[in-house]
Amino acid sequence: MNIKLIKTEEDYQLALQRLEDIFDAEPDTQEGDELEVLSFLIDSYEKEHFPIGAPDPIEAVKFRMEQLGIKQKDLAEVLGFKSRVSEVLNRKRKLTLEMIRSLHKTLNIPTNVLIQEY
Repeated sequence: MNIKLIKTEEDYQLALQRLEDIFDAEPDTQEGDELEVLSFLIDSYEKEHFPIGAPDPIEAVKFRMEQLGIKQKDLAEVLGFKSRVSEVLNRKRKLTLEMIRSLHKTLNIPTNVLIQEY
């Protein structure tokens, strides 16, 4: 096992190739341990160099609605009137604190996603 920190793009590519080579390694073996450590190093490098930002609040609401099979009319029970739902989803009305709380509770969308500027 010859593991080192991933500092460059070349190191990253080599680590990905090695990970692919030992991907099916059995746990509690030398290759299994290498796989575990290499996975951690790759994850750490990716978090630093390829961060994924939080989604847009309205897109998160639309995505969650799609996942749950919820229609705009169903969301009226959460946000108030059908017209209000339409205004929010079309970005003509900003989410209020009360709406954010309701969406978080009902759709289980993290509040840190819903409070972002859009």
